[in-house]
Parts: sequence; C-alpha cells; structure tokens
Amino acid sequence: MIDGIRIKVCGLTSLVDAEFADQCGVDCLGFILHPQSPRYVTLAQYAAMAPLLPDRRKVAVSVEPTPADFGSMQAAGFDFFQVHARHDTPLAKVQSWSKLVGPDRLWLAPKLPPGIDVPPTWLPLAQHILLDTFHAAGFGGSGKTGDWPKFVRHRENHPGTTWILAGGLNPANIGDALRATGAKFIDVNSGVESAPGVKDHALLKQFVTAVHEAAPPA
Repeated sequence: MIDGIRIKVCGLTSLVDAEFADQCGVDCLGFILHPQSPRYVTLAQYAAMAPLLPDRRKVAVSVEPTPADFGSMQAAGFDFFQVHARHDTPLAKVQSWSKLVGPDRLWLAPKLPPGIDVPPTWLPLAQHILLDTFHAAGFGGSGKTGDWPKFVRHRENHPGTTWILAGGLNPANIGDALRATGAKFIDVNSGVESAPGVKDHALLKQFVTAVHEAAPPA
C-alpha cells in the first residue's frame, strides 16, 4: 500500500517483473489467463513461476470462466479471481461464480457501455468491483482512460464495495486520476510497459512515485 492507495500490477508474464513490482511495494500481482490477451499466460506457465513469486496477493484474470476454469484457478493457488463479463450476463451465472469462490475473493469487472451502470443485483456478490474502460471489441486492455465520473458515482453511491479504478493509467495521469476519482485501489497494466506483457521498470517506479505524490495527506 502506498500512502493508503492499494495498487495491482496486471498483465505480468515474468518472474523478474513480478519481483520488481514487489520491490515497488504494490499489493497485488495480476496474471491474465484469457487466451485472446497479448499478456496471456497459461496455468502451466503460472505454476512454474508460482513457487518463486513474491509474497503478494495473486489475482487470476479471466473472461466469463466455466466452473472447471474456476477449479483450475483455485488449484493453482490464486488469492483472488477477477472476472470480466458482459453487463447483461445472466444473474444466475454471476451468482454461481460468487458461490464457487465467495464474495470476498471474487472481483467482478463488468463490461459497461456508456450510460450503463453496474447491475445492482451484482453488488452483494463481490466485495471488489473493477471499472475498466469500455472497449467494444474486447474486455478491457484498451490502454485508454475510462469514465472517471462514472467511477465516482459508483464509489459514492455504494461505499460498502471496494471499487478498483482501471483503464489507461500511467505515470503522467495517475495523479489526476486519483484527485478526480478519490480511488483507493488502482490497477495498472499497459501504462507501465515497453511492450505487451513486458513491464518497464523505470515507468513502474515513476508510477509508484506519482501515486505517493498525489496521495492525500494522512
């Protein structure tokens, strides 16, 4: 945690980048298990890294996983499960995800078109909800900043949920993002990369420094 702000570095593909993220003091390490992502890692690749990874919370990132997928991710030892899904996913399916891992370990990342909010029925099913930039052709990963007023509205209207800000965050804009949204949990990916899945250590260090500088006084 950096001055009260929790940070997840997502899209990790190597041990060296995970170790550097740990040295920077981030809270969570994210690994994308979605085959269509340019930052995709297989469960076998993750399992090979797992014994050597820093002692930080590990987040499995997937898109509308099946029960079998959840079983495999749980067996791999992940702490949290970040699930990207369409906003109109049937409630019964979202409820099944929550039952499989528990609301305290499920992070929902709904794909929200402009003008659409998180379905109220989803709120009790996950303690954490991540708001990423809407990307019509995919699930997150656009590298563009999102709808910060929408984030503020959700955070203020539902303070019992842990809201995670994602989408196009980088060292140059994270200060503005924190001041505009009041976010206490942020997710960074492409904004600290030299190539998809390759973290730029200088950029990541700059990002953490910018978070420290923008954090409100204790």
